[in-house]
Amino acid sequence: MRGLLPFYRGLYTLSNRQASRKAGIVGSRCGLCGTQSNSKPQPRFGLLFDIDGVLVRGRMPIPAATKAFEKLVDSQGQFVVPVVFVTNAGNCLRQTKADQLSHILGVPITQDQVIMSHSPLRMFKKFHDKCVLVSGQGPVLEIAKNVGFKNVISIDMLRESYPLLDMVDHNRRPKLPSNPVVSLPKIEAVVLFGEPIRWETNLQLIVDILLTNGNLSCSHQTQNTPHLPLLACNMDLMWMAEAHSPRFGHGTFLVCLENIYKKITGKDLKYEALMGKPSELTYHFAEYLIRSQAMQRQWELPITSLYAIGDNLMTDIYGANLYNRYLEERVARKNPKAVAKMVAATGSTTAVNREEEIDSLWESELALPSATSCKSVLVCTGVYNPNAEVPSDANHCIKETVFHGHRDFIFDPGLVEPGHIVQDVAEAVDLIFEQEKFVPQ
Repeated sequence: MRGLLPFYRGLYTLSNRQASRKAGIVGSRCGLCGTQSNSKPQPRFGLLFDIDGVLVRGRMPIPAATKAFEKLVDSQGQFVVPVVFVTNAGNCLRQTKADQLSHILGVPITQDQVIMSHSPLRMFKKFHDKCVLVSGQGPVLEIAKNVGFKNVISIDMLRESYPLLDMVDHNRRPKLPSNPVVSLPKIEAVVLFGEPIRWETNLQLIVDILLTNGNLSCSHQTQNTPHLPLLACNMDLMWMAEAHSPRFGHGTFLVCLENIYKKITGKDLKYEALMGKPSELTYHFAEYLIRSQAMQRQWELPITSLYAIGDNLMTDIYGANLYNRYLEERVARKNPKAVAKMVAATGSTTAVNREEEIDSLWESELALPSATSCKSVLVCTGVYNPNAEVPSDANHCIKETVFHGHRDFIFDPGLVEPGHIVQDVAEAVDLIFEQEKFVPQ
């Protein structure tokens, strides 16, 4: 993956200090309990919910989700703690997903509580004025324009303009030789939103674009290096719908694309960025939305703990633990003794300086995180099979566990070890409330 952070500049610049002022927090603090004197309890934690396999299976709510949200929403229909829904789905707009969730769960949910796999694309302003090819399903052109792209071409538009390129399905082949119907501009980047419907068509035309440097009037140039920028959302190898077993996700499509490209060129496919879980960016963006909710509700800041509830070890748990590791290292760097120990162990300040540079980039985009931990909670209602747990022995785990994460993410046994395993999301909420000693009124 080529660099990620440099493209985030210029979206959210609200610092934590500004956030506290903007919140306009009212009420005096109680010296005994440390909470504000208002009648309602002040949450110091936020919840990050995966959707498929945790709250719903296809279009049907999981019964435990209804039970959980009875505790999360008060009699006025307001959430009693800050909540964000983090999904790797990318086939609709945030507002559409919020409306779907509101209907299924029976609680009011806004688009500002939803993170789609493509949501971080709005930060990649470097590409917004370029001509981009988009792949996926649903209203891909509308989605692309909603996140900031101005000049967008779909796979269908490409196929209509170059009908001779899509030849796998014999029934769709043109009956007579054909010339391009519409002259399309040169494509400058490729954006993959999610799994498409006709994989053979999308695989063929995306590879064509990469091997012709965006100009389909040319023949393949397999020695072209580097290829056009490629941005991909949603790395899920599999996901859970109504069927008894997991279904192919966009990650499976990416595996196909990567292997076809390497088989043809002998070179690895390179990504400009990978978005969606388990990317740290997704969790940092979620933490920003959690902070925003707390400010709007005038809850006490900062929100120090995050709980990520998911059903997939390789995305939900891996991503939450990866972000937790970042938060822990960041806290350690603020401790002079910890910094001295790190320098003594490495003999260099390079690692410390690099992390400070990352912090500076985060601050310029989303504001530095106020959370100090992100705890992972695994439920057994989706992809995760409780009868096939990851072995506790690390060496055995490395040998025996099949890593379903993306090629560009290194497998670390510690990152797929959940903080807690519960039966369902209702048990997860009960556990978190108990850990936080939070009693909603």
